[in-house]
Amino acid sequence: MKKTVLKFGLYGAITISVLFLISWYALSDLSFSMQEVLGYISIILSLSFVYFGIKHFRDKENQGKASFKQGLIVGILISLIVALIFGVLDIFYIKVINPNFTTEYYEHAIADMKASLPKVEFETKLAEMESQKELFANPFFSFALMAMTVFVIGFIISLISAFTLQRK
Repeated sequence: MKKTVLKFGLYGAITISVLFLISWYALSDLSFSMQEVLGYISIILSLSFVYFGIKHFRDKENQGKASFKQGLIVGILISLIVALIFGVLDIFYIKVINPNFTTEYYEHAIADMKASLPKVEFETKLAEMESQKELFANPFFSFALMAMTVFVIGFIISLISAFTLQRK
């Protein structure tokens, strides 16, 4: 099981890293909302290795059998590797590659809110964002937020994959 988890976790980590670097280099001119959509697509593509990892474990290492629990454990561990690598990659991005990202994103979010919300609601949301600004600038919080986002998606994919691939 360990070899499968490491192998497919590494595949997922490499995939998310490559897709991240491609989107940063080639697609940086896109709007923040489009970049966010592409980010989620990259996360899902990289976590597709959860399915393949569980299938490989079942077919190649466990004589064609895998319980839901075994599949879920394999999927969660693969997801954890991808999530941790993405969290580290995110910190590298906001600290080294684009240290102005949080400021740019914050200004963009304020401009979007100002254009779409009534003045009273905008003032309330702005005060809320101001109180959270420092928290989001914290690299440990950013790491945890991005890693948890990937892990939660990976957990859902693990549940679905473990359920569909279970065989007694």
